[in-house]
Amino acid sequence: MNVVIWARVSSREQREGYSIDAQLRVTRDRARSLGWQIAREFVVAESAKRGAERTVFNEMLAWVRANAKREKIMAILSHKRDRVCRNMRDAVRLQELEDTCGVQLAFVDNQFGPGAAGALSFNVMAAVAQYYSDNLRSEVLKGMDEKVRQGWPTGLACYGYINVDDRDEPVQPHPEKSQTLVRMFSLYATGGYTFESLADVLEREGHVFRPSQPRFHRTALSYILGNRFYIGELHRNGQVFEGRYKRLIDRATFDACQDIMNGRNRRTGAPEHPLAGGLFRCAYCRQSITGERIRRSLKGGGVREHIYYRCANNHPRPDHPTVRWKSDDLEQAIVDDLAKVHMASPEVASWFRTELCAAVNDLTACRRRQVRSLAERKTELATMQDRLLNAYLVGTIEEAVYKAKSNELKAEAAKTDEALAQLGDTAPARGETALALFDWTQRAAGAWRGSNSAIRREILDCVCLNRTLGDVSLCLAKRKPFDVFAEGLDLENSRGDWI
Repeated sequence: MNVVIWARVSSREQREGYSIDAQLRVTRDRARSLGWQIAREFVVAESAKRGAERTVFNEMLAWVRANAKREKIMAILSHKRDRVCRNMRDAVRLQELEDTCGVQLAFVDNQFGPGAAGALSFNVMAAVAQYYSDNLRSEVLKGMDEKVRQGWPTGLACYGYINVDDRDEPVQPHPEKSQTLVRMFSLYATGGYTFESLADVLEREGHVFRPSQPRFHRTALSYILGNRFYIGELHRNGQVFEGRYKRLIDRATFDACQDIMNGRNRRTGAPEHPLAGGLFRCAYCRQSITGERIRRSLKGGGVREHIYYRCANNHPRPDHPTVRWKSDDLEQAIVDDLAKVHMASPEVASWFRTELCAAVNDLTACRRRQVRSLAERKTELATMQDRLLNAYLVGTIEEAVYKAKSNELKAEAAKTDEALAQLGDTAPARGETALALFDWTQRAAGAWRGSNSAIRREILDCVCLNRTLGDVSLCLAKRKPFDVFAEGLDLENSRGDWI
């Protein structure tokens, strides 16, 4: 009698263990003890649940159906019933195989008797196995849904994070890959990199994608840069849940990367277009301003080159005006705008600097006094708490009085700590930073003229929140305190004799 041996595990991880070896050993021993000859063995790691794509199982059925008569195969031998099937559909297919080809099922365990009683037992066990599988799936999905609702992702953590055995925080930033993630987003958000050039920079800096493939490929970069997981969004079943894990990427950086990938920001790394590459946006459609080089032939021979900056929108609305600036005009407009933070005269600038220095010193001294007073009060509260506890321990005061007074002291101590935190740092370096910032504003226009493209970008990023370019005007929305300097001093409503 010839038989076919079937051995199965549910996953590749189980296949790397000893389950397959154990199944093959017991089935071979059973075949040897009964004098059966083994025609072929099928070994596979695949799920037997309902709806699974059982490729090897289908291959086994087709082979047995095609070779049952020629090879004189009388049975399919397996360790247990659930190693062959765990759903009613496959059970029916095996019964059809027995009816058409005469190939029966044989098991080392769970052997079923002949006749209608054996068939009934097999069908009942198959139905129970299918119920177990369906119920297990339902419970697993329920647990996954609840985990997402609580703000934690399911499965393996995304790149830059790591799964840890901590119920309170099961997903935490990876000590090394998190730095790679932040570096990747910060570089790409500048608008000066393609996927290929970004991968080159990351490789030169020693950032690794994974041990088997150190270099980041285009698909990985596209998936990571577009994954909303990094801004705290968990998507499941058409719903969005807020993640509780630590976020490494802020939304502004993430949105800038999406604009670049969606074509709303034209990248360029060409040094001949230093003011392109996302540095400015169109005031009418919010598209990026791109650069172009125009070459015109001269009558007397030679070529004259002009650099223009225009809106990158190739399909503007009918009411969209033409946004196109010469390079020299745009640079002059930037210099003029930066010059607005300069004081009207050296005398006014000197007076303002002196008053700013005095104000910073007064503020620092005031904060130091407040910090000293709060620190003394915090020490007093701790002493009062100790005395209150001692009085309670010796029985001088009752428990109710002790608890009420202790809560009052703790509340006041918490308010004191909060007040200390609000005061912040009182080091003199803060005043020096304020004076250095004012000194730089008085030479901002000159610093722009004498800087290279990279420094110019940094200057605009530090000074401006938004930079838009219209058909006739440049609008630079400045950050604080540059916006105050740009408004200038209201000298008309001030006492001139104070200056």
